[in-house]
Amino acid sequence: MNYNKIAFIICTNNQLYFNECQYYIHNLILPEGMELDVIGITGAPSMCAGYNAGMQSSDAKYKVYLHQDVFIREPKFIIYLLERFQKDIHIGMIGMIGGNGMPKTGVTYRAWNVGKVDCRDPDMAYYMYGARDMKKGDTIVEAVDGLLIATQYDIPWREDLFTHFDFYDVSQSFEMRRAEYKVLVPYQETPWVIHDSSFAKLTYYDEARKICLKEYPEYLYADGGFEFTYDK
Repeated sequence: MNYNKIAFIICTNNQLYFNECQYYIHNLILPEGMELDVIGITGAPSMCAGYNAGMQSSDAKYKVYLHQDVFIREPKFIIYLLERFQKDIHIGMIGMIGGNGMPKTGVTYRAWNVGKVDCRDPDMAYYMYGARDMKKGDTIVEAVDGLLIATQYDIPWREDLFTHFDFYDVSQSFEMRRAEYKVLVPYQETPWVIHDSSFAKLTYYDEARKICLKEYPEYLYADGGFEFTYDK
């Protein structure tokens, strides 16, 4: 394991997005003595399978798994990640937005209440806030969104369970916690990343939600969560 290396792992099916994502990565401030690697995974049958392939192909201690449509706008992003990981060896994962109080319904994407993201959807641009009254400080959370996930320990992604592109992030958050590591959302005065996303299809979301409920019942406990309704 190379303790002086950070790898950015991206599942991609669009060269234009991949090029733009890399442009932002290569403009980040790289601390002296650190190596940087960008690994593009094409043709992945699932996000978990793609991320496992990327993880196994890299000897970097620090890995950042991100969507091809995520652009890191904070130039000190790598510095901020390393500061937090090195300050607390029990932090296994860092995400940009996440939450506490994961609902019994399993509809976790409606439960994010910590963090910030600069979102660019097809018909609008806006800041996604976890909650207006969230504390101005780093927060330990139960799960994070998969638009960007940084790790300092290699925990296998559950490609045996999640065979499409949903719930890989929530699953990995819970797997980190099973391994007794903490999941963190850092405080951001302004969002560190832009997410230039299209609308979520959610075609296989309900299938993955039911798998998640069966595999991780101890982590999905809160009342009052949203029910899932598929609207094509």
